[in-house]
Order: sequence, then C-alpha cells, then structure tokens
Amino acid sequence: MRCPFCQALDSRVLESRANDDQYTVRRRRECVACQRRFTTYERVELSPLLVVKQHRTREEFDRAKIRRGIARACEKRPISSSQIEELVDEIERQLRTEYEREVPAADIGVKVMQRLRTFDGVAYVRFASVYREFRDVETFAKEVLQLLNHKENLEDTLS
Repeated sequence: MRCPFCQALDSRVLESRANDDQYTVRRRRECVACQRRFTTYERVELSPLLVVKQHRTREEFDRAKIRRGIARACEKRPISSSQIEELVDEIERQLRTEYEREVPAADIGVKVMQRLRTFDGVAYVRFASVYREFRDVETFAKEVLQLLNHKENLEDTLS
C-alpha cells in the first residue's frame, strides 16, 4: 500500500477490523519509511451496477456521487462524515438488494430523499430542492409544510 505522505510502497498493518456493515475492513497502517500512520478500507468487490440515466444512457454506479450530494445537503449541519458514510452504505446496500445489474437513476434520488427525510429535515429539503429542481418559493414552501406534517403525524403515532 503506497503511503499517502511520502509515496513509499512499504507499510505495515497495525490493526484490522471489520466495519459495521461487514463488507468493509478498516486497516490502520504505518509507513515503514516515514513512520506516519494512515487508514485504508478494503471493500468487497461486487458485480458492477449500472445506472440507467434519463435519456437511456448507462454509466457505472459511483457511490462517491451519492456521498457528495448528501455531504452538500448536510453542510453546516451537526452530521459527521461517518454518519454520511453510513447513509451511503445503507443506500448502496438497498440498491444492490433490489437491483441485480441496472438501477434507474431516479430511484437512487428517491432513496436518498427517503433516507434524508427521516435523518435530517434540513438536509432533506436541501437535497430535494436540487433533485426536484424547485422553480419557485411556493414549491419549496409546500415541501417544507409536507415535511412538518409528516413529522407531526410521526410524533402523534409515537405518543
């Protein structure tokens, strides 16, 4: 494993452990040359999942795109990067369970919104405003009201 600091090729593993998802191994490493420590992750390689775009073009699934979209929606919110990574893991796991080879791009956006809606209302509205391309304030306000009504109904059910 190449050291990200000095680019040396030799490092030793100090600690290995499975992540909560059981599909990823976290390894703590130390560079033999500069003695700096870094973390690597090994992920099970699954068959490629293709995303079918709106105009029927296909591209390989890229979890980094989901992570970027969620991170942008969660900016300045009390949400850690590990929580974002867990959300991305859950969404990817759900997609791979429901779809064998191809997934419609629209379904990815819907799944992200579903997870964000229960996770953080502000992040949900931010993501939805971009994903659904809100054109005016009225549409935005309507979405916020629906979120508030959903939250009240949920609280009533739990009481």
